[in-house]
Amino acid sequence: MNSKQTIVFIPLDERPCNYEFPSLLARGTEFTLERAPFELMGRKKEPGDAEALWDWLDEAAARAEGAVIALDTLLYGGIIPSRLHAMEFSQIDERLQRLRRLKERHPQLKIYAFQLIMRCPQYSLSDEEPDYYADWGREIFRKGYIAHREELGMASPEELVELNDINRRLPADILNDYLGRRAINMQGNRRALELVADGVIDFMILPQDDSAPYGHTAKDQQSVRSRITELDLELKAYMYPGADEVGCTLLARMINEAKGVTPLVYPRLSSVQGAFVTPLFEDRFFYETLKYQITAAGGLIASSSEEADWVLLVSTPGETMAEAVSQHHPFFSYDVYRNLIELVEYGSHMLRSRGKPVAVADVGYANGGDLKLVKMLRQKGLLFQLAGYAAWNTSSNSLGTVIAQAMLYSLYGGTPEHLDFLALRYAEDVCYCAVVRSEMNGGIVEEMGLSKFQLDGHRGTAAAQVKERLQAVLEDKINGEEGSVHILDCYMPWNRTFEVGLTVGYTPAEQPVLPLQP
Repeated sequence: MNSKQTIVFIPLDERPCNYEFPSLLARGTEFTLERAPFELMGRKKEPGDAEALWDWLDEAAARAEGAVIALDTLLYGGIIPSRLHAMEFSQIDERLQRLRRLKERHPQLKIYAFQLIMRCPQYSLSDEEPDYYADWGREIFRKGYIAHREELGMASPEELVELNDINRRLPADILNDYLGRRAINMQGNRRALELVADGVIDFMILPQDDSAPYGHTAKDQQSVRSRITELDLELKAYMYPGADEVGCTLLARMINEAKGVTPLVYPRLSSVQGAFVTPLFEDRFFYETLKYQITAAGGLIASSSEEADWVLLVSTPGETMAEAVSQHHPFFSYDVYRNLIELVEYGSHMLRSRGKPVAVADVGYANGGDLKLVKMLRQKGLLFQLAGYAAWNTSSNSLGTVIAQAMLYSLYGGTPEHLDFLALRYAEDVCYCAVVRSEMNGGIVEEMGLSKFQLDGHRGTAAAQVKERLQAVLEDKINGEEGSVHILDCYMPWNRTFEVGLTVGYTPAEQPVLPLQP
């Protein structure tokens, strides 16, 4: 790659975490991230226009040095359509082979791709799954989970009784539809690895969304892992928990490689046992995933802070992970088995006395920031001195986001774009995910005659309520002597409360707030 560089980007879907975050991170660098047009992307369960996306990619590749590609979008139309489609494997294979022809036409194009291993949620809810998952999701998961354990000789007598009951009740046509789609998607995963082996894809991640140590997804992982071994791809195809953060991870990896650097990262955990916690929605000890996330982004773990390029403060649970909404109640794992005070003091010392960039992976809770940790960071005047911060959704979603941001910070410093992305993380991860969302779900939405799964549009009264409340929480928990975060735009991307779309601006102390330009 040469100095003025373009990276083309096919996002996993149209939500801000996938469509906007990598673009926001690329701002302030000498790299141009050219995204697929928004109008070609899908709308939740409605697939994107895959044929038009392929055509756009072919046209855009001619002026690019690199490409970050979500294969699920090019194959199925997006992450949710990958769980709903009625395609045959021959159709999927034909689309995959188009990538081979793309590389032939544009041999200069370095391709980093990712493709999910289809998830199997543990609950009965159809919001992101086939309609029948609302009635049979729990049973589909438990059948796979117990059957897998039975194969391994680990199933308890109680589990076997439960499995027999599920086998008696679960309709065969529903199970066949679900397992048939899984099998086709798995064929797609395995075939994509052949493109890595042939040098069409230069590097690949197979992230595991909402995974568990046993069950349908775990067995699919075994199949993919075996294929990786057969093709000798261990150093070119990674598989670990995650999904919506991978666009950021691959962007950071591509930029690090283009700059010829391999950042060394020193993680400092808040708890001795934190490394051995298995986060919610994941399948392995936290520290194993942390190693993958840093390596996937183009870095390595340092053995000491002295040799590190930057330090990653990691707020982990002390024993077991809980949801962020539960942090208002005493919990031994958080109150006794970890030490946030030492973590913050260490970060402050490394930043101010040693001059080391410091980022914060706030992954003590799932689905939101740790309010005590953020309070202490604010008291220390560190919020907008950090190289990165994230605390949204799963542990891996947050890790990939903050690591990517800190990788770019280590190259480009505290640009205005960097500060705006920090501001976005505090507004979304802390103020929305940990505070406002639970308020909305705790009765406000119902009082409006709505549901947390069905609001009154992307910019309806619910979005207006969120915006008003968010600004108040920002004033209470974030804004202060360092400066202020202001909400410039607020919408609900999937017309539900789970995620929010925000445009924010950070104003350092004693600078006027500029209005959003039309």
